[in-house]
Amino acid sequence: MAETTGPERARSAEQIELSVREATAGTAATPRDAGRWAAKVDRLDAVARDGVRGTNVAGRRLTGPVQGFGKMWQKTYRLSLGPQVTPEQAIATWKAHFPEFWPAGNRFAGALTGISPGDVALLDLAVGGGVKLSTGVFVLYADEESFTLMTPQGHMFAGWITFSAERDEAGTGVQAQVLMRANDPLYELGMMAGGHRKEDVFWAQTLTALGHYLGVPDAPVQTRTVCVDTRRQWRHAGNVWHNSMVRSLLQTVTAPVTALRPGRRTG
Repeated sequence: MAETTGPERARSAEQIELSVREATAGTAATPRDAGRWAAKVDRLDAVARDGVRGTNVAGRRLTGPVQGFGKMWQKTYRLSLGPQVTPEQAIATWKAHFPEFWPAGNRFAGALTGISPGDVALLDLAVGGGVKLSTGVFVLYADEESFTLMTPQGHMFAGWITFSAERDEAGTGVQAQVLMRANDPLYELGMMAGGHRKEDVFWAQTLTALGHYLGVPDAPVQTRTVCVDTRRQWRHAGNVWHNSMVRSLLQTVTAPVTALRPGRRTG
C-alpha cells in the first residue's frame, strides 16, 4: 500500500538536526546512550574493502537534510513479522546480515563486526547501463531495537535512514524510515524522473528479503511518503561539486588509466 501526502505539520529539518546534535553531545559529562551514538567526526575516513570501488567517501563531511538541496521527504517502509519474532531478534538479524538483504546488483561493504556506531560502510549502487554509483554511509546510532545511517557529501540525498523494530497489534513490525533531501539539482531532477520510485522499490525489496529470512515470506510492505517541505534550498545548489554520480561516471571512464597509478587511495 502506498500513500503520498503533504505537506503536513512536522518538525523542521533544523529542529530534527538539533535533536541529533543534542543526543550526540549529551547534557552531562557522560553522553546520553553512551556507546550507542557515534563520536562526532569532521570528515570521514574510509578503509578499502573487497568487492566495492570505495570512492567518493574519504574526506567527505556528513550531510543531514539541512545541508540538502531538494524538497524534504519522509518515507516509511513497514512490514509486519507477526508474533513469532521479537524486535530485538529482528534488529539483531538485520544488523548481522544487512548486506544480504539488498537487491541484486547493489553492494554494501561494512565492518566485519556488523553495524556499530561510528562505522563507515562503502556502497556500490546499480544505476543502470552497467554503471555503479560509488558512495558510502556512516553509522550514526545503533542499539538493540534500531540503528541509523547518515549520508556523506555527494550521496544521492542528504539525510538519515533509521531501521527499527517494535511491538504492534500483530506482533512485531519492522520499518525503514528515510528523512531526506536530494543533495543537489542534478539529483533532484533524477528523483523527479523516477528516482523516488526506484528508491521505493529498493527498500520494499529489502524488507521483503528480511521477512523471508525471518520466516515471513509473503508479508506485504506498506509505504507512506510525506512531503515535509516543498521548498528547494538554492543556497546549497553548489553541492553538485561533490556529486558522486558524476564522479563515478568519470571514475569508470578513467579506470583503465588510474589502475596503472601506484599507491591509489580510496577517495
